Amino acid sequence: MNRRDILKALAALPFLGGIAGAAHTSAAIKLLRPKRLKAGQTVALISPSSGLTMDQINKAVDNMNSLGLKPKLGKFADRSNGFLAGTDAQRVEDIHWAFTDPSIDAVWCLRGGYGLSRILPQIDFAKIRGNPKPFIGYSDITALHVAIHQRTGLVTFHGPVATSTLSDYTKDHVIKTLFNGTAPDKISISPDNAVNTNLLYKTQVITSGKARGQLIGGNLSLLTAEAGTPFALKDVRGKILFTEDVGEKPYRIDRMFVQLKQSVDLRSCAGIALGIFADCDAPEGSPTVIDVVKDQFSNLGIPVMYGLSFGHIRDQFTLPLGVKAELDTASATVTLLESCVR
Repeated sequence: MNRRDILKALAALPFLGGIAGAAHTSAAIKLLRPKRLKAGQTVALISPSSGLTMDQINKAVDNMNSLGLKPKLGKFADRSNGFLAGTDAQRVEDIHWAFTDPSIDAVWCLRGGYGLSRILPQIDFAKIRGNPKPFIGYSDITALHVAIHQRTGLVTFHGPVATSTLSDYTKDHVIKTLFNGTAPDKISISPDNAVNTNLLYKTQVITSGKARGQLIGGNLSLLTAEAGTPFALKDVRGKILFTEDVGEKPYRIDRMFVQLKQSVDLRSCAGIALGIFADCDAPEGSPTVIDVVKDQFSNLGIPVMYGLSFGHIRDQFTLPLGVKAELDTASATVTLLESCVR
């Protein structure tokens, strides 16, 4: 190959890379709805992030039984590897098993924690697309939610982990979303959250209005941690971005919002739905989370609301990634406009 041929080959690389990247965006892949859950079905319980105690695992089993489901523990779900549940290879194996085993009807993460980002390059997303099932969890599970949805088109569910406390509010929305596929489903904030005197639970309209679009998002720390990687949140145009976090000081939340704004074009979103940023209290005299949100999002020109009932809280509703919804700041509601299961 002569010098001119080499230059031509190099010039083609960005174009080829763009094609490869486009293949992984949700916009390029048809939406794939999993089958709805039914009483008596079997659900795999896996630990793709941090480990658990046996008491926590027993609580998860009881939760699944209370929903009328038959829990089946992953081969490595009870392992402990430092701050991880099993080795990277073991956690990947459990994910692949849960999706490909024909006896399994849904995949429920036992907890979040840390570690999912480590194994994303090892996951075979073709196996997931070929075996679409409800996939449920939140917090660190965000990394896999976004990766699965953008690479396969599968609707996944940002909702309670299997070890969460299933309050009446949380359980009701799990059943509506995953079992019934209720649509339209107008979701109001939890009555208990509405009367909570902690200012972090108070709803705040940052920019009023209504927004319609597909839901996308998850935990803020994970959305920003994936920025710049092949598994980063990509196209948010015309979508409703939802996010939340826990235990972060407002200055750290501000830094993450800045990184998110510099990673994706938030002005192109239809709207932004913020959950409850639990335990994100500000030191006395410092800006609060609400101050940070107003500073970062009040000039985007789209509806933005803080304090919806999702996040690291007891009463949380389930958000299906990829499904069309409406955010209404006047009523502090999110309405699922179409069924997320078939």
